[in-house]
Amino acid sequence: MLRNEVISFCVVANVEHIPIRRGRPPSARSREAALATTVELLAEGGYGRLTTAAVAKRAGVSTATLYRHWESKDALVTDAVSGLVAEIRIPDHGDVRRDLLSLMHDAVRLYTTSVAAPALRGVTTEMAHNAELRDTIRERFLAARRTALREVLERGSARGELVGAIDCELALDLLGGPLFYRFLITGGPIDEALAEGVVDVVMARWAAPSEGGGRRRSK
Repeated sequence: MLRNEVISFCVVANVEHIPIRRGRPPSARSREAALATTVELLAEGGYGRLTTAAVAKRAGVSTATLYRHWESKDALVTDAVSGLVAEIRIPDHGDVRRDLLSLMHDAVRLYTTSVAAPALRGVTTEMAHNAELRDTIRERFLAARRTALREVLERGSARGELVGAIDCELALDLLGGPLFYRFLITGGPIDEALAEGVVDVVMARWAAPSEGGGRRRSK
């Protein structure tokens, strides 16, 4: 067995086909091929059926090459999953609701992407009894999304769009929880309507009062 933020949660590359850039050095190409193959195999059979031998065979690399890059299967899997949200662009439309919607729409795409979604589902199941994988996924996959959302919330508070006493941890749970719940438990639709509904709940709870005494209206 080999030994990396989701599971964030935000800008997600289209992983239906992950191109391997041929102009890169052989070691970089083999690493990219292994990561792309890991995502594919996670989507096809889940964490339990994934082996380093299968990754090496499909990626066209040796198992020794895998061990040079990753010391364990968990390290390989975590690296591959974290790469699904490698760069989270934090929007700044000058309006907290629009910024939150941008991040939530990205999360919708993550959970409904044909390859990323089943890959994440398989890893999440394994997290329940694999403490090392759980901790690293939280740090490198989930934390990235929460950091992005937190920055948007704090910026909204600083601009006076949200109340200063906002409970950020609760707001982050409210923003992420419904999507994750439908993704893993109910199988309900994860769509733009859900994203907007969740954002509206957060705004209804923490939007700063307008001068007229009502809640401040977003742009």
